[in-house]
Amino acid sequence: MLATTAPLPPDDGAWAFEVKWDGVRALVGLSEGQLTMTSRNGNEVSAAYPELQGLARQVADRQLLLDGEVVAFDGSGRTDFGLLQSRMHVRSPSAALRRAAPVQLLVFDLLHVDGRSLVDETYDDRRAALDELGLPGECWQVPASFPSGGRALLDATRAQGLEGVVAKRRDSRYEAARRSDSWRKVKHVHRTSAVIVGWKPGDGGRSGRIGSLLLGVQGPSGLEYAGHVGTGFTAAVLDDLQRRLGKLQRDTSPFATAVPREHARDVVWTEPVLVCEVEHVQWTRDGRLRHPSYKGLRDDVPPEEVARE
Repeated sequence: MLATTAPLPPDDGAWAFEVKWDGVRALVGLSEGQLTMTSRNGNEVSAAYPELQGLARQVADRQLLLDGEVVAFDGSGRTDFGLLQSRMHVRSPSAALRRAAPVQLLVFDLLHVDGRSLVDETYDDRRAALDELGLPGECWQVPASFPSGGRALLDATRAQGLEGVVAKRRDSRYEAARRSDSWRKVKHVHRTSAVIVGWKPGDGGRSGRIGSLLLGVQGPSGLEYAGHVGTGFTAAVLDDLQRRLGKLQRDTSPFATAVPREHARDVVWTEPVLVCEVEHVQWTRDGRLRHPSYKGLRDDVPPEEVARE
């Protein structure tokens, strides 16, 4: 179940409020002492986060299906998507990497318990069942849900440098595989996913390397041009992107709509399979990202699901 974007949390008394965490979404299945973790695009990623296996031992013989977010915290207690990037694409992390970038599982929903589906139960009932499990452990926790005070929570998360708030209707069922108005996200910074469709060579210090990435989002007829991003990269990130995109090169544009000629000049087109996350000021009237900054790749978001928010 996915949230729609809203400018402010609702305040009509029908909603509960949670902090919006900056990580990667995962469904976590627990059965017979085993943990299975599945990303949004259906990939099995349990091996990438071995420190979470202890959760299966904690719940013993219970059978559970949990919904949550895998995050990495910085030294100030804020979620750090950049730090999490070092873990997202490593399927067998070393002990040194696990120490340098420890992860936490933040659980916010319970979908099945001991063979019984809860997806048709209300948010309040699912949340009560989740709290009764007593899950908090060394690398996993159930963050607080607040029955009121969405605006105050929004102010608090802004002051703490967190991403924002999610409002959830207390009487709503769990609508799997849908972006529902029953969940609403309010962000302090504008962030969106975009499909990488090509790159333009740089100059100066980036001569012969990636200067900027061309981005797209899905529209009614296919991929539509969303602008390009040329900031937010480290040297290591550029090297990684050059390696990945070099294997995806193609001769023609993957866009379903025309790209302005000046933006298409000298582009090296690539297969539209990689999804990245960018921060931006706003969407312009002609459907372009204004002042985007690259934040990292997302392997938990399928390119066919990337639409303009």
